[in-house]
Parts: sequence; structure tokens; C-alpha cells
Amino acid sequence: MANQQDNILATRDKDSGELVYRINRVTQGVILVRLDGLHPDTKANIVSAAIAAHGAETIGAFTVISAGNIRIRKRTA
Repeated sequence: MANQQDNILATRDKDSGELVYRINRVTQGVILVRLDGLHPDTKANIVSAAIAAHGAETIGAFTVISAGNIRIRKRTA
């Protein structure tokens, strides 16, 4: 659905990396949220801050947000 609507997908599903890289699914971008064990409000604040700081960089990229770290890997054609 995210691809059909040209949106970035935010997910906790670790298999999303396989869809992007191994199966080469076309994507506007994926944000993998790895913040297990944190309070939902804390998770929301971390994700919101990451998007505010790096939102433009996440377009067309595979991004991983974890406690204290943000990794952004641009897809190559």
C-alpha cells in the first residue's frame, strides 16, 4: 500500500530489509523502528525527532532507528 501511495513505510518488521534489497521491491523508503522495550511515548518521541532531523534523507533509503542511533542507507539503482 505504501508503494501504491508513494509513501515511506514505517515498520517494526525486520524482514522489510529483505524485500528492499534481496527481492528488490521498489520503495519510496523504509524506516525500520527498533525500539523494543521502550514506552510508546518514548518511541514516538524518538521516531518524531529522527524524522524531523533526517526526513529528507529517508526518501529512497532504508533507515533504521534504534535507541541512540539512526542509520540511513540509500538504495543504489
